[in-house]
Amino acid sequence: MLIYNTLTRKKEEFAPLEDNHVKMYTCGPTVYDFFHIGNARVFITFDMVRNYLKFRGYDVTFVQNFTDIDDKMIKRANDEGITVKELGERFIGEYFHDADALGITRADVHPRATEHIDEIIDLIKILVKKGYAYEVNGDVYYKTSKFKDYGKLSHQNIDELKSGARIEPGEQKKDPIDFALWKAQKPGEPAWDSPWGKGRPGWHIECSVMAMKYLGETIDIHGGGPDLIFPHHENEIAQSEAATGKPFARFFMHVGYLNINNQKMSKSLGNFFTVRDILKIYDPEVLRFFMLSSHYRNPINFSQDLMEQAKNSLERLHNAIYSMEHLERVAQDKDLTEDDEKYLDKLEINKNEFIKAMDDDFNTADAIASLFNIVREYNMFVGENSPKKLIVDTKEALLTLGSVLGLFGKFMEKTLLDEEIEQKIIEREQARKEKNYALADKIRDDLKAQGIILEDTPAGVRWKRL
Repeated sequence: MLIYNTLTRKKEEFAPLEDNHVKMYTCGPTVYDFFHIGNARVFITFDMVRNYLKFRGYDVTFVQNFTDIDDKMIKRANDEGITVKELGERFIGEYFHDADALGITRADVHPRATEHIDEIIDLIKILVKKGYAYEVNGDVYYKTSKFKDYGKLSHQNIDELKSGARIEPGEQKKDPIDFALWKAQKPGEPAWDSPWGKGRPGWHIECSVMAMKYLGETIDIHGGGPDLIFPHHENEIAQSEAATGKPFARFFMHVGYLNINNQKMSKSLGNFFTVRDILKIYDPEVLRFFMLSSHYRNPINFSQDLMEQAKNSLERLHNAIYSMEHLERVAQDKDLTEDDEKYLDKLEINKNEFIKAMDDDFNTADAIASLFNIVREYNMFVGENSPKKLIVDTKEALLTLGSVLGLFGKFMEKTLLDEEIEQKIIEREQARKEKNYALADKIRDDLKAQGIILEDTPAGVRWKRL
């Protein structure tokens, strides 16, 4: 398996540090608002990465944090007349609401910055003691000039970084590219006691602390959006490696930018969309399918036309599975012909093509193409007179591979058994023969309420799940 490593700017063979156990950390949201569709691409991508690593037989420990203290949170909480904690609780709940809808499996641990203040202070104390940090009037800053590898992730040298840096009003750091580890309390801000006085942690230090607490001093995969390469992940490396003397993360993965109608998403341009906005228009699986239709490192353009294309493409896959479910109920067990065996051989080839694509830096675009190849072969070769094994094997392949991408969940989470549905259809047909149309309509409506759609055809009643 090859993974593109931002640290080395090339694809590298992946193997975890510990045999068969992958330790993976990604930066989660700052919980002051609903997350937007650019965030969604990142969260969906790393959910897919975890799914595929598990599919390939790895045990995965996945940590994704919540930043629940920062300037934006303080401002919004003050504007609304509530505490920062109350604001954080609210939008953590909203995050899970939208992430669950998108089929994003919850992390093994979702740590919060405010729950790790003691560990943050301990790490800062180590950095001060080692000469990598200094205190000025209650603020503590990281001394970037002390860390000789600073800039290795973003591939910039210190002189280049200094040329574009400046000291903001109120900052007391000695060098423009030094960054805050601890911020002295300002009026109206929440604060915690520390050796440097009351204050709160800087942004970067929290991820170093939480990653190392739950995954150890060196993790296998660290991920996030492209905007986190510098300064966030660069600073995480500097503070973590200065403290431990060990590599912080072996692989850094970053997801490409998302644009809206070929423009950068921005509130000022009026093209800023939260996931909540989009889910009012499209099924969550359509948004997930759209995000995975391109390679995660490539920039992706979001537009209504492209979402409609994604919707139609996903519908073709769904219709194929509906067909398989119907044929599975009527097909018979038969001996396989030579042509049947060739069909199953092609099915195996397409399954292997899916794996080959995913092994090449999680190339979901090519993996999805393999799913359509499976459907095309199925439509060309399989019919009602085909042996049941062909239908069952094809459906199992689609659902198994689709689940790696987080697709086709509604075909797996069934509230009614197939046998129960078939019995309801028999009862409805009997009611219609007896001209008890009220009962027949009620059975149809009850099934529809449970996501089962009946279709009356000349060949009999067919059904599918919504």
